[in-house]
Amino acid sequence: MSVVSVEEEIQAEAPSVLRRPDGSRMVRRSRPWLTALRMLVLIAAAIFFLLPVVWMVLTSFKLPGEYMHRPPIWIPENPVLNHYRMAFDDKGRIALTNSIVVATSATVLSLLVGTLAAYSISRLGTGGKHLSFWLLSQRMMPPVVVIVPLFLMLRDVGRINASFGLDTRFALIAIYTAFNLPFIVWMMRSYFDGVPIELEESAMVDGCTRLGVFWRIALPLALPGLIATGTFAFIFSWTEFLFAVVLTRTEAFTLPVAIAGYTGSQGSNYGQASALAVVATLPVFVLSLLVQRHFVRGLTLGAVRG
Repeated sequence: MSVVSVEEEIQAEAPSVLRRPDGSRMVRRSRPWLTALRMLVLIAAAIFFLLPVVWMVLTSFKLPGEYMHRPPIWIPENPVLNHYRMAFDDKGRIALTNSIVVATSATVLSLLVGTLAAYSISRLGTGGKHLSFWLLSQRMMPPVVVIVPLFLMLRDVGRINASFGLDTRFALIAIYTAFNLPFIVWMMRSYFDGVPIELEESAMVDGCTRLGVFWRIALPLALPGLIATGTFAFIFSWTEFLFAVVLTRTEAFTLPVAIAGYTGSQGSNYGQASALAVVATLPVFVLSLLVQRHFVRGLTLGAVRG
């Protein structure tokens, strides 16, 4: 082993050394109790947030006598899959199909429009430099404020064209797109601001059009931000409840509405509700795992460049 490698190992194992203002050395030692306290806080937070998820999964395999038992039974004695079979009846299949179509369509449409708008604001100054913040302020409006006007408007539109009225996928897609746009424009503008403009100017000098610059240079460099923003938009569209429960009835209801339908004053079927909730949670969980690396990079880029 060389002398250099030995010195490197010694320096790596030695505690970090700081310098006081007078030039003297100050050794910073780790505090075991502080590390232990941090670990306890993290473990307590993990238990607090994961316990409802674990209970939901376990309940989906229990018989009615087990999930209604007092005191509660944590581990089912005879796990069953009946709740999952019943969850995928006509109601469950319709809700799952509607959620997939509505969430995917709203996410793609809002990303398409919002990304182009964000690039225009970032590079062309469309609407002034404060336009993106003004758009974001519209997202701060509580959805309940506009639910009655939307209901009346869709009711009247449905009399003219039933495909765009109440209880239609098109209505939910349009509403979710409108609510996603301010956040997407605000986020993507910060990502495009972080793309060096010199690269785009060089490409335009070589004959590339503005749209070509956007497609070949700006968008690939902002891809982590696009993935992070799209993930947020999809989760909102997938889990939204207020608009779906008020503006739909029997045709376009989504998974949150179907899950809520298993509980009520006439009785509650927590087993089927938990099974359908597990089905609704899996796509978001899988999506988060697939885009985790790009998601973290996107959030970091936005924090640095925003």
